[in-house]
Amino acid sequence: MNVAILRTAPLWSNRLKEVARGRGLLVILLLGLCLTGLAQIACGLYIPAKAAAAQVLLDRAFDRSRVDHAPRKPWPWADMTPTARLVVPGLGISRIVLDSGSGQALAFGPTLLPGGAALGQAGTAVVAAHRDTHFRFLRDMKKGDLIFVQTREGLERRYRVTGAEVVRWDGYAVADAPLGERLDLVTCFPFDAIRSGPWRYVVHAEAVSR
Repeated sequence: MNVAILRTAPLWSNRLKEVARGRGLLVILLLGLCLTGLAQIACGLYIPAKAAAAQVLLDRAFDRSRVDHAPRKPWPWADMTPTARLVVPGLGISRIVLDSGSGQALAFGPTLLPGGAALGQAGTAVVAAHRDTHFRFLRDMKKGDLIFVQTREGLERRYRVTGAEVVRWDGYAVADAPLGERLDLVTCFPFDAIRSGPWRYVVHAEAVSR
């Protein structure tokens, strides 16, 4: 009996080692999945955090620019400057608008696109921003909502939302003939999409005197 036990002992030992190895591999795999998930979460939080931090610096730069009506960089190496503050009081929204329409500028805030009119001038000014950060609130805007705009030159304008529409990026065009002062806010659509697509959500507004 003792001899049989001695003979089977190495077999049990080998099995225990195999089980331990299997559990070790399982633990490693679980740790790897956890780390991957944390990395994805960190990436998802990085962009909104970056956008929020940038708006603080942009807001300070805009306040400085309104003193002497001159462009002020939010940080020394910035290739864009704040040109206006956009406020939607009904939603508690305040955004600094940049004077560059580049993709890099869009990472930091809404940008005034060069194809439209200047803010406060006759024609349609077009401001674009990302749907998952600065312009996520567009989905909550309704006809009749007010939009206030302050420029660094000291102009102040009030716009009223007249409607919204979904268009293809290659189907959106600013009206050739200036019909008063208008403002279009543009972002990608749909709002909950993960990948970029051809659709754009456009909020239309027109200037009002009071």
